Amino acid sequence: MGQTIVVRDLHKRYGDVHAVDGVSFFVEEGEFFGILGPNGAGKTTTLEIIEGLRQADAGTVEVLGLSPWPRNPRLLPRIGVQLQASSFFERLTAREQIRTFASLYGVPPAKADEMLAVVGLEDKAGTRAEQLSGGQSQRLSIACALVHDPEVLFLDEPSAALDPQARRNLWDLLRSINKAGRTVVLTTHYMDEAESLCDRVAIMDNGRILELGPPATLVRGLDSATHISLETGTLALADARELAGPEAAVEDDGVSLKIATHAPATVLTALAERNLLTGIQVRGATLEDVFLNLTGREYRA
Repeated sequence: MGQTIVVRDLHKRYGDVHAVDGVSFFVEEGEFFGILGPNGAGKTTTLEIIEGLRQADAGTVEVLGLSPWPRNPRLLPRIGVQLQASSFFERLTAREQIRTFASLYGVPPAKADEMLAVVGLEDKAGTRAEQLSGGQSQRLSIACALVHDPEVLFLDEPSAALDPQARRNLWDLLRSINKAGRTVVLTTHYMDEAESLCDRVAIMDNGRILELGPPATLVRGLDSATHISLETGTLALADARELAGPEAAVEDDGVSLKIATHAPATVLTALAERNLLTGIQVRGATLEDVFLNLTGREYRA
């Protein structure tokens, strides 16, 4: 596979703020690539530069072998962009919205109507955009980005503010889009979303990429304890500490007895010997643990 996107030493400043500070990466053809980071990490600015919506101060970007800046008319029909905040024409129905977008690319109305079905909005074709739910609006926005059949799709936090059911439905849609052969680049601050969807992720903070790789590889590289939880009262705290060993962290908050250990097999074997496996919960490291380890736990407004 070839490299669909190549970013080299990208920089962008806004006054004293270095929003993008020497970012470099590539995206393979057909890859689902995620850019993760807390608020203000620089992920949206990076994406907008790649899309050709902003000019970089320094560095180079190639998308499908072409430079996106200045706005490249040869590239625009080959990419689809779903922005962080979606805006639709007032008082138009979903069908009228997507047909309007389609007309900008010379796509016939029938093809636009087919795209509504692809994103599961066929039964909402006659509904005005402002009357759609949050999840339906996001689907319509993605349909508008896909209506001209682009080779690369850019999605900027597509599931923000969606309820859990709408998010899962959107994930299914994005997987199907990627399986159809399109390269997808996603920004998100939902770690479970990135872990579920992305082939590789770049974790950004303060304008720089801190780690890049497949989610499972990044998780395996984190020296994190396995967390084992039992209902309070199942095992005495002193017995749990003896069972887990001196290297484990053991606490009881009155609801759950929690053991954090780097030797889970030993602890689980000891619990099994006492017939205490019923109802326990075992959690290994996740991408969220990697993210917090790299970016810290301080809240970013």
